[in-house]
Amino acid sequence: MIFAGKFLRKHLLWCGLAAMAWGCSTEKHSRFDRADFSKPDFFPILPWDPYRGWDRSVVKGRVDGLESIAQCNFNMAGFIVPKDLPRCQKLGLGAILLPTDATFTNVQNIYEWRKLTDGQIDGRVKFMVAAAKASPAVVGYFITDEPGAADFPALAKAVAAVKKYAPGKLAYINLFPDYATMGSDASSQLGAASYREYLERFVAEVHPQVLSYDNYMVQYSRDLRDSATAASYYRNMLEVRRVGLEHRLPFMNIVASCQLRPDATIPSPADLLFQACTTLAAGYRGITWYTYFGDFYPYAPIAKTGERTATWAAVREANRQIATLAPIMSRLESTGVFFSAPPPASGLPILPGELIQSAACPTPVMVGEFKDKDGGRFAMIVNLSLEQSAAFKLKPVSPEIQISVISAVDCSKTPFDSKTGLWLTPGQGVLLALEN
Repeated sequence: MIFAGKFLRKHLLWCGLAAMAWGCSTEKHSRFDRADFSKPDFFPILPWDPYRGWDRSVVKGRVDGLESIAQCNFNMAGFIVPKDLPRCQKLGLGAILLPTDATFTNVQNIYEWRKLTDGQIDGRVKFMVAAAKASPAVVGYFITDEPGAADFPALAKAVAAVKKYAPGKLAYINLFPDYATMGSDASSQLGAASYREYLERFVAEVHPQVLSYDNYMVQYSRDLRDSATAASYYRNMLEVRRVGLEHRLPFMNIVASCQLRPDATIPSPADLLFQACTTLAAGYRGITWYTYFGDFYPYAPIAKTGERTATWAAVREANRQIATLAPIMSRLESTGVFFSAPPPASGLPILPGELIQSAACPTPVMVGEFKDKDGGRFAMIVNLSLEQSAAFKLKPVSPEIQISVISAVDCSKTPFDSKTGLWLTPGQGVLLALEN
């Protein structure tokens, strides 16, 4: 009992120090700050939905939808209109404001910035900024979704206008995935010969503040069983990461939280956690779930009738773990991503890394390596199986390295048992601290 008491006091002391050092907190103002693009802890957890629909009408289930979004451990409300800002602020939710000026008459306008004159582009952004009335809940402004390269000149002007009228706020643009059609003609979605060219041109021509894209291949691969299809998920993630690191831009992604096609698998606790944990392990600075409301897709967190579903509970748990670790991980620099051999797709980097020599596990694992500004080293290990729990053992590059497990419940720190290893459920990840 004496030993247990000493251990408990030490454990509680570490929890307190970790909370102070890393900002692990469930207070609403902390959640709000992490959704704020101007803050160093920026780590948005966002439902990809227009709260009032693209036609700005309240549909069934959304009258109290902002409260349900907050209760689902999001720190952002999605895409809203000005009258929703006071409730967002009260709930500690950041928000991205939709266009509401006279040029925005329907959802199609989101994709038609290049049809606007320079004056209309400037006017639309200026109108959005004025409509926000300097609300602290506003994180940014919705510009467009999945543009082609032909849209980039107009989008550059929209981004510049946001920077002019609302310094420090986000001009929100989401990009195509790597399975969009390529080519330079009008029939191409990307408008570029390759996905790499598409990303590089976006950065060079639009001058964005973040990189965001969507990829739903976890579902389309039937829970990763179709490995050739699933390969896109990993390659897309690493390519956006590469461009983000090269240009010193934070990067975030959009993953599936509903059934997107009748023949696709439905969301499960395992695939939701898998998408969340691989996002963290790759060094991303935010995650977006498509979609929250089930207007067009079944098995969403909120059913078309307005009720919360089993998916809602699973997304809430995934978001809780993300929100717990975000104050730590938003301060880390991603230094490498590796996979155990054989990798889940050809061409992906395999161990050894700079910190981890090897990972012994009956299921494939992903290893993300990190450092902080003080030279501290971290690694995140993800079980890439959606069917099998497994215990992994690690061999660090140096035998002097001591490994500790950082809890996704309260940021507490416990020793990693190198002899027995650590079990992970399907799709689960764990953050480790590595110290000499």
